[in-house]
Amino acid sequence: MNQKVYHTLEYYKILERLADYASCEEAKDRCHKLVPLTDPAEIAHLQETTADALSRLYRGSGISFSGVHNVNASLKRLDIGGTLNTTELLMICSLLEVAKRVKAYDRSDRNDEKTDSLSPLFSQIQPLSPLLDEIRRCVVGEDEIADDASAALSKIRKSIRGMNDRIHAQLTGLMNNTTTRSYLQDAVITMRDGRYCLPVRAESKTSVPGMVHDQSSSGSTLFIEPMAVVNLNNELKELFLKEQEEIDRILADLSNRVAENANGIRQDYTVLAELDFIFAKAELAKSYNGVAPVFNEEGRINIRKGRHPLLDPKKVVPIDVRLGADFRQLIVTGPNTGGKTVSLKTVGLLTLMGQSGLHIPAGDRSELAIFHEIFADIGDEQSIEQSLSTFSSHMTNIVRILQKADDQSLCLFDELCAGTDPTEGAALAISILNKLHQYGAVTMATTHYSELKVYALSTEGVENACCEFDVDTLSPTYRLLIGIPGKSNAFAISSKLGLAENIIEDAKGRLSERDVNFEDMLANLEQSRITIEKEQLEIQKYKAEIEDLKKKLTAKNERLDNSRDEILRKANEEAVQILKEAKDLADETIRNFNKYGQGQAPMSKMEKERSRVRDKMSASEKALSMKKKETVNHKVPKKLRIGDSVRVLSMNLKGTVHTLPNAKGDLYVQMGILRSLVNIKDLVLIDEDASPAAKKYGGTSSGKIKMSKAASISTEINLIGMTVDEAIAHLDKYLDDAYVAHLPSVRIVHGKGTGALRNAVQAHLKNQRYVKSYRMGEPSEGGAGVTIAAFDV
Repeated sequence: MNQKVYHTLEYYKILERLADYASCEEAKDRCHKLVPLTDPAEIAHLQETTADALSRLYRGSGISFSGVHNVNASLKRLDIGGTLNTTELLMICSLLEVAKRVKAYDRSDRNDEKTDSLSPLFSQIQPLSPLLDEIRRCVVGEDEIADDASAALSKIRKSIRGMNDRIHAQLTGLMNNTTTRSYLQDAVITMRDGRYCLPVRAESKTSVPGMVHDQSSSGSTLFIEPMAVVNLNNELKELFLKEQEEIDRILADLSNRVAENANGIRQDYTVLAELDFIFAKAELAKSYNGVAPVFNEEGRINIRKGRHPLLDPKKVVPIDVRLGADFRQLIVTGPNTGGKTVSLKTVGLLTLMGQSGLHIPAGDRSELAIFHEIFADIGDEQSIEQSLSTFSSHMTNIVRILQKADDQSLCLFDELCAGTDPTEGAALAISILNKLHQYGAVTMATTHYSELKVYALSTEGVENACCEFDVDTLSPTYRLLIGIPGKSNAFAISSKLGLAENIIEDAKGRLSERDVNFEDMLANLEQSRITIEKEQLEIQKYKAEIEDLKKKLTAKNERLDNSRDEILRKANEEAVQILKEAKDLADETIRNFNKYGQGQAPMSKMEKERSRVRDKMSASEKALSMKKKETVNHKVPKKLRIGDSVRVLSMNLKGTVHTLPNAKGDLYVQMGILRSLVNIKDLVLIDEDASPAAKKYGGTSSGKIKMSKAASISTEINLIGMTVDEAIAHLDKYLDDAYVAHLPSVRIVHGKGTGALRNAVQAHLKNQRYVKSYRMGEPSEGGAGVTIAAFDV
């Protein structure tokens, strides 16, 4: 693939961002050298590893590869019998620590024992813990070996400390001597050439017998090793030599142990560098919420909600682009700064990223084609050095593209054949596009030429598109609309900016009738599109409402079925209890009859028992007759109002009238969470003797709620100081209470601030069915810091 397109589409900036997420130099180098591939299997493998790494990042915490060093040079030196120094050993130690950490990360991330494409890489890592622990124990820093690295080293250093103490004691005694002190420049112990000395005045050098090792820059001070410590210094020197010999022996031993594990260390470095590179791709994808695209080899591009990865994610507008299926050429028109070039670059850059194994910032199920070549002629390519104008430089590039393009190429042109005579430029552009169409290349081009719009309308396999522009606000929406040619909107923009109407009318008069008719047709298409989009949004809204109502109805039916089952269960339990009581009474009566029939009890007791049984049966019959009377002879309500409290006799439940009776007398009654269709004959009106205040609000339980609300609810709510979520929650409850209380309107205080809270409040009011209207407060009411909402009462 040609290298020029990487710079044109700013692919290298993506690689720079990718390298920032890598830790080791090997991985960073791989990031900088990453290029698009054309083998579907290789691309699929790269995308799979990126996706699996991203899944691991989303499942748990991130993974750090900091500390991975290239130790191959040190291992090669070991191969020829060399010895490693402390710095090299610490680099190997750092590598093994990362290997141990990454291995532990893999174990903790695979609690469910599932494997992915990265599992083979993780399984190849060898932490080599014994070697790691030994290096840690022996090597403290780049210039320091631990005392307990060996018993001999520990003994030698103990002797060195003892010898230092003896020398210091000897020299301190000399300094404390009054005579010797008078010969010293300073009462300090210093060291020269690894031997302890005293600073003696030059004129007193004969007074302090010993060896002169150095003198000050002025010559006034000589550094003399007193004879009393010469032998001690010699012994100390010997101890230092022994210490170095032991250190060399320890380093040689550690080097031998590293050499024994050289293959494992090389493998660790290779695997860790590979994982570092893969997780860098995953981190990059996570930064812009990227997804793995679906690839094909038929030239189809279907990017859903695609975003340019180098633009601010908070400001970039997602675009939908289709190309290569029903049509292989897309001609994008519209005003300047409308997003045409960004759309062009987004398609090209996302294709390069996808073929490089990188996730793309787009929606799920976005589809990309695998192209063997991507060509782009974008931007000002004027060259002063080569004496080429803008048109000439672009044409040079286009000639090169036409020589190499084929049916496996993606060609991107920004303002094709601009910079020359419009008539000739348009004709030339059509010829170039027609030639690429014959080649079968997938092509996307932006233009201002109306002739190219006609070419797209009249040529099979070529489609128009435009970048939407809001003439009222003189600002682009950056939405890419496929199937609709764009207008330049030059007259509308000029008029909005204050250009005199007579000039605009004169300009319109200079257009040919054909041009006027074509622009009018585009305007009609645009208006039709806007109308269709609005109707589609309304249809989607209605569909959502119907689906919501369907779900609510299903849920209510389920609750009703559950309630019916509960009622039947209780009825069966009561029936079982009644039968049990009847059986107990019958058993007792039979026992008494047998007992009294044998003459074992006086007649008075028999009569008393008979009276008790008769009384119990009479009480049961009385209760049954009262229920029957209530059921059969109850007063049927003649006038029901919504909100009246009633009792549903067949269910023995209290409820509230939800709808008025139809011609058959059927109506809906709300019983707690149940809403059931019943007949008016099955109802008894209750709470009819309500107070005058209650009658004012409907004489029902809901009316009582309204009356209490009306007495306590405020006509104003203050939301200042709350977050948007807190404010909307408080506002929603307050609006319900105010509506139930029959308040005609309320005052919502949200303050001015940034306007975010005001916008959220008004958006919420807009979606409330019982809010009839809302408006900004008058200056006397609080101005922009207040919203007045009126209810539909």
